[in-house]
Amino acid sequence: MSGEDRKKDGSTIRWHWPHSLPPPCSLRRIKRKGMSSCQKGKVPLLFTITLSFGFFAAQGGEASLLVSQPNLNTTVNRDILLSVAHTARNPPVIEWKHTSPRGTTKIAEWKPGSYTNISLSYENRVNTYENGSLQLLQVEMTDSGYYLVTVRDEFGNTIYGTILLNVYEILYEDLHFVAVFFTFLTAVSAILVCFMWLCNKSIYLIQNEQRQLRGKLTWRAIEASCLSCACT
Repeated sequence: MSGEDRKKDGSTIRWHWPHSLPPPCSLRRIKRKGMSSCQKGKVPLLFTITLSFGFFAAQGGEASLLVSQPNLNTTVNRDILLSVAHTARNPPVIEWKHTSPRGTTKIAEWKPGSYTNISLSYENRVNTYENGSLQLLQVEMTDSGYYLVTVRDEFGNTIYGTILLNVYEILYEDLHFVAVFFTFLTAVSAILVCFMWLCNKSIYLIQNEQRQLRGKLTWRAIEASCLSCACT
């Protein structure tokens, strides 16, 4: 929509209104009162557009939390990563807690690029990351349970996530013990077999020597008897 208006001094004013927006006043009113009424109508319109833009911008900046694996299984003496990812534009405050039948324990709280507080019971046992993930080092059976992560942005919005961790004993240790014990028995059996073979061989050699010795004594006795007969 466009048009022209003339001032009292005879000069002409050209104006243009976008088709996508409703006119704040009719064309007849514009010609009658000039541009003053249109300028008055622009103020609430611009204010409404500004509020709408601010609302959608705030909605777009709202933080969210993604939990990669809600259930994790591992064995003792291994490192495990509790992987999450937040979408907050500014660094939020991240907090992790461990809940088990023995109670709830705070693990760590940190704000990326600002501070990191780790509980004494988990000192030198965890690694923290800017995306909110937490790594447990050398897990034990007591580390089984629920892990609650809390992400709080600068506007006070809080998001929660939960991961269930199951820690099991290493089953192959028993199999390893059985294999070692079986190998030991096999080695002992082989040694016993070799010892028995050596004993049998020694007995055979001794018996053979005894037979040869008896044979020699017999021949000597025969020779002696023959010589005695010849002399007589």
